[in-house]
Amino acid sequence: MKRLHLIIKGEVQGVFFRDYVKKSAGVLRGWVRNNPDGTVEAVAEGSEEELKKFLEKCSKGPEPAVVERIEKGWSDAKKEFDSFEILQ
Repeated sequence: MKRLHLIIKGEVQGVFFRDYVKKSAGVLRGWVRNNPDGTVEAVAEGSEEELKKFLEKCSKGPEPAVVERIEKGWSDAKKEFDSFEILQ
């Protein structure tokens, strides 16, 4: 099990990006939230294969979002989540 931490930059707030990320998470566990600086942040845990699929989906985003860049960090899973949630 792995953990993936993402900071998604671009036109990603006000375009249903968090809802898209939650739906894209599938079996993954973690969270997604808007940050005050206009980025979207997500933490997800699961198999490396599922996390790579998740990253690919987050790189595209929903229309009309524009993903300019993603900062990502990989680590071992901490197994602290029961589901995937949208945080306020």
